[in-house]
Amino acid sequence: MINGIKPIVGNTTKTEKTATKNGLSFDEAVDNLLVKIQESYDNWGGNSARRNCYRTLDLKLKPGRKFIKVVNDNSVWGFVAKVDGVHKGLPMLKGDILKAAGWSAPAKHSRGSIFDAEMHKSFSWTGPNYL
Repeated sequence: MINGIKPIVGNTTKTEKTATKNGLSFDEAVDNLLVKIQESYDNWGGNSARRNCYRTLDLKLKPGRKFIKVVNDNSVWGFVAKVDGVHKGLPMLKGDILKAAGWSAPAKHSRGSIFDAEMHKSFSWTGPNYL
């Protein structure tokens, strides 16, 4: 108890089964995200003659307690939620893609999910889309 108030312990957000969505496990879906980010970079520009000079993005995953940070070189691409819960007062599901608010914190709203069939529409190689 804190100041005579008993905290409510329980899961107040609805959770979805991630095994049935798209048939991918969490690890496979994150790997698929990295592939789609690279494909977005490869298709950027549109000139087929310039495509030979494109490089492979240096994408890294840095796991945390609630999120996986996707880092490209020295900048944060975005975040992926590792667990169901609440983030800044809004419900969050496992696999949600969030834009970076800073180096160590994601923005408030979810931009999509790694389990969606058309997840590539919710981001580009530069990061998750604005709302």
